[in-house]
Amino acid sequence: MAIEETNIYDSDRVRSVALEEIRSIVHYKDLIVQLIRRDIVARYKRSVLGVLWTMLNPLGTMIILTIVFSRLFDMRGVYPAYIITGLVAWNFFSQTTQFSLNTTLWGSGLYHKIYMPRTAFIISVAGGGIINIVFALVPMLLIYLVTKVPLHASALLLPVAILVLAMFTLGLSLLLSTAAVFFPDVAEFFPVFISAWMYLTPIIYPEELLMDVLNGWVLKLNPMYHILKVFRLVLYEGVVPSGLEWLLAFLIAAVTLVVGWRVFTNKAKLFGYYA
Repeated sequence: MAIEETNIYDSDRVRSVALEEIRSIVHYKDLIVQLIRRDIVARYKRSVLGVLWTMLNPLGTMIILTIVFSRLFDMRGVYPAYIITGLVAWNFFSQTTQFSLNTTLWGSGLYHKIYMPRTAFIISVAGGGIINIVFALVPMLLIYLVTKVPLHASALLLPVAILVLAMFTLGLSLLLSTAAVFFPDVAEFFPVFISAWMYLTPIIYPEELLMDVLNGWVLKLNPMYHILKVFRLVLYEGVVPSGLEWLLAFLIAAVTLVVGWRVFTNKAKLFGYYA
């Protein structure tokens, strides 16, 4: 008499939870696509401007900051191009991390009801952010044309710069989301923290202003500075970053992603008890 075999999933017998999560993400790739689609639709469902808001948001911020600061920093001709380049990268980073916190807290209760990759929600937020940054490139290119800032062949490396930015953002989002589940105050405090972080990053002013602060360590210890620098070099400066600049940005992004992935996947099985 034949005996039917039953496959039983036992999370305690999985040797590497982090690697198992990667396999699950590949297997559930269609779910990730649907979650990205849901996030995009939900974000603009009640908006009159819809996707246009993604384009107008950095453009409007750039106009205000240009009026206020262009004379102060003596960058009247090229300041709009300089600032919108930084804003496009920063908006992706700040919005993705903040949305990830809320999404993880909202979805934690599902983890004990149905099986799904624990990282699916955060990856979908990052995927939606990449789509938004593509839309945001349209007004940025328009500003480049108006201010007569040329695009060089180095702009072809923009996808690589976006990939490095996305790796760092995803890794930090995983770390912050894990902390927010166990310590809810993280979600409340983070908007204040990221606002302060923005002013410690040369988004609206030249980096030279911070070079003399603590012998430049304010910039050297700021991971977003190194990643933003690569982003600006390939677009605004029109030069290919040096090997050291690429290596430093990639190492920061890769280490953050690996650490964030391991911490999140190791703690995710407890989310349902705390959220």
